[in-house]
Amino acid sequence: MAEELAGSPPEETLSLWKREQARLKARVVDRDTEAWQRDPAFSGLQRVGGVDVSFVKGDSVSACASLVVLSYPELEVVYEDCRMVSLTAPYVSGFLAFREVPFLVDAVRRLREKEPHLMPQVLLVDGNGVLHHQGFGVACHLGILIDLPCIGVAKKLLQVDGLENNALHKEKIRLLRARGDSFPLMGGSGTVLGMALKSHDHSTKPLYISVGHKISLEAAVRLTLVCCRFRVPEPVRQADIRSRDYIRRTLGVPGPPASGRESLRGVGCHVISCSVKSTWQGTEPTCHSPCEGVHPPALVQPSDARSPGCHLECNLVTDPEQEPTSQSAPRFLSLRNCEVTDLSSGVVCYTAKDN
Repeated sequence: MAEELAGSPPEETLSLWKREQARLKARVVDRDTEAWQRDPAFSGLQRVGGVDVSFVKGDSVSACASLVVLSYPELEVVYEDCRMVSLTAPYVSGFLAFREVPFLVDAVRRLREKEPHLMPQVLLVDGNGVLHHQGFGVACHLGILIDLPCIGVAKKLLQVDGLENNALHKEKIRLLRARGDSFPLMGGSGTVLGMALKSHDHSTKPLYISVGHKISLEAAVRLTLVCCRFRVPEPVRQADIRSRDYIRRTLGVPGPPASGRESLRGVGCHVISCSVKSTWQGTEPTCHSPCEGVHPPALVQPSDARSPGCHLECNLVTDPEQEPTSQSAPRFLSLRNCEVTDLSSGVVCYTAKDN
């Protein structure tokens, strides 16, 4: 969500921001405030929103602020608002809201004025809530200003209050086996600041969920999970997709290929619906990885880490008619009817048909 802007604000601006954070933080409500939040099936929830700010590559000033509203439980987009904006505040760790929130508040206000019947009952925010240096992240800030329930959904761990992405943390992630598995993020102060959530069976990286405003952590985690078709919940995913598409259409910036055999450097690609035909026999399956960024794709082991975030899950289909000529011969595998999907966006970025 954030992109750095050169320079730092003067000390008096930082002091002003700190005072404003402290003032607004006192108004955060970290419990359920609506009946639908306490219902196991979220009965009464009809609309969920998502917000995102996407940046023009190589430009730290131009960005697109987007707001989408989806029907619930269908998760179909019923409203979208994308606007190009010019950022004036620099990126300062811990103060992201002062850079991006004003544009998101404007988007919500436009919706309230134009189509109030489509106002979301909750917003999922690409960022943190109380899991934050000052306990008041962008999801809290936005929630207070628009007076709506907000949930912080972060893709990386913000290392605050003693939380570290260390060996122990990584081991806890490894133990997340199935969609819906989670573990609490307890800081050194003894406060549970959020939850690490495995949001998709094929995702190796959790989401970091935290309270923004007017919702409990338990309800925030449950709702985030049911909104996930891919790793990232659909409201945030759609806000991101549509903001990037708006940038491409508005500025003529070329986008990634939707399909084809183009080479990829797609960190985060995941092989799905994949069958692998083996012309050599072996005990350890080896798969082509389109995420390696070359064509034809390089041979890699499924556990190979040369493409960070690239997860391979291949079904081995052996060909008994083609045996290896020697035990020392390399094992060659080809992908058939394979799609590679970026789990963060759901966009198919590579297809291979009967290679």
